[in-house]
Amino acid sequence: MTYDIIIIGAGPAGLAFARHFKDTDLQIAIIEKAPLDGIAHPAYDGREIALTHLSREIMLNLGAWQRIPDDEIYKLADAKVYNGDFSYALHFKVPKDLRLMSSIDRLGNLISNHNIRQAFYDEVKELANVKILTEQNVQDIKTDDKQATITLANGEKLTASLLIGADSRLSFVRKKLGIGAQMNDFGRTVIVFRVSHPLSNEATARECFLYGRTLALLPLHDHLTNCVITLDNTQTDTLLNMSGDELALEVQRMMGDQLGKLTLAGTVHHYPLMGVHANTFVSARSALIGDSAVGMHPVTAHGFNLGLMGANTLAKLVLDAHQQGQDIASAALLQKYNVRHQAHTRPLYHGTNLMVNLFTDDKKSMQALRDLTLRVSNHLPPVKRWISGQLTGK
Repeated sequence: MTYDIIIIGAGPAGLAFARHFKDTDLQIAIIEKAPLDGIAHPAYDGREIALTHLSREIMLNLGAWQRIPDDEIYKLADAKVYNGDFSYALHFKVPKDLRLMSSIDRLGNLISNHNIRQAFYDEVKELANVKILTEQNVQDIKTDDKQATITLANGEKLTASLLIGADSRLSFVRKKLGIGAQMNDFGRTVIVFRVSHPLSNEATARECFLYGRTLALLPLHDHLTNCVITLDNTQTDTLLNMSGDELALEVQRMMGDQLGKLTLAGTVHHYPLMGVHANTFVSARSALIGDSAVGMHPVTAHGFNLGLMGANTLAKLVLDAHQQGQDIASAALLQKYNVRHQAHTRPLYHGTNLMVNLFTDDKKSMQALRDLTLRVSNHLPPVKRWISGQLTGK
């Protein structure tokens, strides 16, 4: 039961990390507490993931992008941000330099979470050097200068040169490694569902900070949109207890009939809203990736992109070390990953939280400040170019 790398968590970040080691002699185990069927055949969960062009490149290199059907990849052409109602928008388009130099015709792409999970599982499941152990609970974790030791609930012990925590925002691995984290329970719930409508969404994402709640509209097909409502926990039951027709009518009212008559087009899902950022992403012979490292507020759509970037950054360092016959979990290697990924994630995490605080404070003075911010930003090309760069990953 000795491996080179043990990954705890078979979500998309853990699977993506494992896929980097295809055609190598590194032996990898993925430990997952869920049953195999839930990993091999992930169910639709309502979440549509906005992917940057960098994320697309990483997924292409790992063979996952090619596994997603073309009609399940949705174009995200533009993005608009509103304050209070849909009368005025801060508008983001593909920057002219990217459009001319790279022929990029969209800010990014939207893909359902279950399709991403499926694609990465299908890439990893037949790798000869990767073993997926499902329905396994980790009881204890110990690390020292030589190895990481994982004890399962059934008493089995597994050892590895490198341990990867990819379990969740409430990471058991992070806790057992003694790594602290900044956690933000927003006291809010996210409700997600699809609606169909007669008018085109023009492949444009819309984020409206209504007073008391936030409505995001993510374009799928021209006449199919994913709705994301974020609201205080005290209001959640009111919406969840509505019938499908009532919920569609409520969203139609919220958006001021922008897309015409709405019809619920599928199931309704809801999730608690919590942000987390680990104080460090590494410990002795161990590292955190995905939501175990950083769990973002969904308003800026960076969560999965950062998870994929972190897995890619760490995997490349490990591959380089292995090819040179060096220790794949040396303190120097892990610290290099920590410095690089912290530099990417920490400004975005805190910047996002500041923006959320600004746009969800409904005092009259803050409403006026938000409106002014949108109008001024529309006339500041460098600011819009920087934000568009964050959205595209370019």
